[in-house]
Amino acid sequence: MNTDAKEKAARSTVVGATDEQHISKNVNSIIADDPGGNNMKPSETSAMMGGLEILSMTELYDSSFEPRVPVVDGLLNSGTYIFAGAPKVGKSFFMAQLAYHVAMGIPLWDYPVRQGAVLYLALEDDYARLQQRLAMMFGEESTDKLYLAIKSKTIKDGLAEQMTCFVKEHADARLIIIDTLQRVRETDGDKMSYGTDYDNMTPLKEFSDRTGVMIIVVHHTRKMAADDVCETISGTNGLLGAVDGALILYKKKRTSTEATLDVIGRDQQEQELTLSRNQDTCVWEKVKSETELFVSKPDPVLEKISEFITEDNPEWEGTSSELIEMIPGLVDIIQSNTLVRRLNINRGKLFRDYGIYYEPLQRKSDRKPFALRLVNEEAS
Repeated sequence: MNTDAKEKAARSTVVGATDEQHISKNVNSIIADDPGGNNMKPSETSAMMGGLEILSMTELYDSSFEPRVPVVDGLLNSGTYIFAGAPKVGKSFFMAQLAYHVAMGIPLWDYPVRQGAVLYLALEDDYARLQQRLAMMFGEESTDKLYLAIKSKTIKDGLAEQMTCFVKEHADARLIIIDTLQRVRETDGDKMSYGTDYDNMTPLKEFSDRTGVMIIVVHHTRKMAADDVCETISGTNGLLGAVDGALILYKKKRTSTEATLDVIGRDQQEQELTLSRNQDTCVWEKVKSETELFVSKPDPVLEKISEFITEDNPEWEGTSSELIEMIPGLVDIIQSNTLVRRLNINRGKLFRDYGIYYEPLQRKSDRKPFALRLVNEEAS
């Protein structure tokens, strides 16, 4: 990646939801405007067969979906996650820390954070305890982007509607934390089943997919050890099977100030972090990472586009053939009839790595125009 591209990528890591809405107003307001969903809506060419809506592979490639950006770059993608740990291991302190960093827009350890409004449902606390905990961790500095509640409805009785209201009122909503699952879940009597666990998580996963707002659900781990850390999550595999990933916090020794955080995700690299809890503030500090992040090989097409879309030329609209004529050397890499498909497939990568927003425009006759726009503080 060249120097300019790296600088643009660095800027894009601190772009908040407000900046993204400057480019596309429906990124976070999609829930109010489009009940069909965010990245769940097929193209207009999809067919119906016996009530089943289908897309061919070609139609899928020719569709363009809003980019999904991580909440914490290199650590947490968008989606729904379970955060599991033993009782009193420090889960709520870690959730308060994550919520504060996202609301403030400050890095979590060495991971850049995308700022946005946070709703923290601290359902096992009261406001006095929350006040004391946050003050111990962060002092008197506060933020109007972190919202706290100690009561909510259950998944069955209206939690999704309450979260919907929050997202409608806060267009920059980035993260919702539910602490804990036990307070909002539905049970099948005293029995625990895969189907019940899966059904509990599915509405949360659908909400996150529809709105682009990340949800983290706090839960407990089992007392018994397991070879696979995922099997330590209390309940059946239906919980993890319905969500995008999990964070699992555990100590090798109960009295130790150090803990291990395993991060497992459907669309991200698995990581293992060693954390240490500050005894004065109870803030978790990163000691080391056991896994080096994989850096994908740069795409030559995106590299060329990043050299063309700059602070001096922050916006461009036209067709693929017109863009190829504008960018020297691009014709040697890709043909005009496949450029749009490459941009559709790499829309998220172009946004995350280069800070460039790609948006298909309304088709005019045989022209299929699109827009490229630089997203950063100067261009917003």
